Amino acid sequence: MFKAYTIKDIAKALGLSTSTVSRALNGSYEIGAETKKLVVEYAEKVNYRPNPIALSLKEQKSRSIGVVVCEVANNYFSQAINGIESIAYNSGYHVIITQTHESAAREAANIQHLLSRHVDGLLISLSAETTDLSEYKYLLDKGFPIVFFDRIAPNIHTHQVKINNYKGAFDATELLVNQGFTKIAYITNTDNLFISRERFEGFKAALDKHKIGLPAEYIKYCYHGGMLIDELEMAINELMSMAERPQAIFTTSDRLTTRCIPVLKKLGYRIPNDVALAGFTNSDVAESFDPPLTVVRQPAFMMGQLATELLINTIESKCPVYEYTVKEVEAELIVRESSKKIS
Repeated sequence: MFKAYTIKDIAKALGLSTSTVSRALNGSYEIGAETKKLVVEYAEKVNYRPNPIALSLKEQKSRSIGVVVCEVANNYFSQAINGIESIAYNSGYHVIITQTHESAAREAANIQHLLSRHVDGLLISLSAETTDLSEYKYLLDKGFPIVFFDRIAPNIHTHQVKINNYKGAFDATELLVNQGFTKIAYITNTDNLFISRERFEGFKAALDKHKIGLPAEYIKYCYHGGMLIDELEMAINELMSMAERPQAIFTTSDRLTTRCIPVLKKLGYRIPNDVALAGFTNSDVAESFDPPLTVVRQPAFMMGQLATELLINTIESKCPVYEYTVKEVEAELIVRESSKKIS
């Protein structure tokens, strides 16, 4: 069985006190050069490593950050996590990643687990089910550092990082309108999320600008955000079975967008001949779909970096932080064949 050597083990082996060994390992000027050399060489020989739990208790810091996202396999979040880690590790912090799978109960359990691990701060992207924010308010009131990113909580007073959801949805919808589509359906996950409401406002504003109506039946909710393929298939089936079926579909999240193509093909519809498609996704293979997919792409890596910088600055601030900012970045509309009007 693996045995981790402790300062006590080294002290016993060398016939020194634990305080002498500790000071020698820390390079204290109080310890003579020969003793330091003896202790360091023995520590290297037995592969001694400081106990991070003991250090965190002593310093009241764990040098770790907790991250809560809906799903690591989501293209956006995998890229955002890369951005988070690039800043955290360069700043001497470890990252502990947890997934909610769109469950509010799982999100709450993850938070408690991360707090029990004595993380120094939290990076949060809310689950689709989350409506109760009282735990976050309590932690912030106690001075615990939290930063929300992407799926933010607008009424919580702390740093937040988001994209311009309204403009991203507006631009993509207007692209479809300018292609000649007047019957445009909308598939989203839940309006619990602030980003969903912002994206719907942008979608609706583009239709209103061009005086295009939006029948209530054209709005479909997939409350699991595309994680359940049957849920998405049912929504698309209902849309495409209508007497006046939509000419185009706009989707608001990563999995919904990328999974629409196989579902439509399974149901026998051609894209964009039978129905055009555009939506939010950070999929790196969107251009390789058949047809290549028109997308609203978020700068996920940069958003992860921005959120982590804000969190670490808050953690390391020598004074209480009362001034918070909401950083809003722009998304990029990438136009490809899936949104083209076929004469």
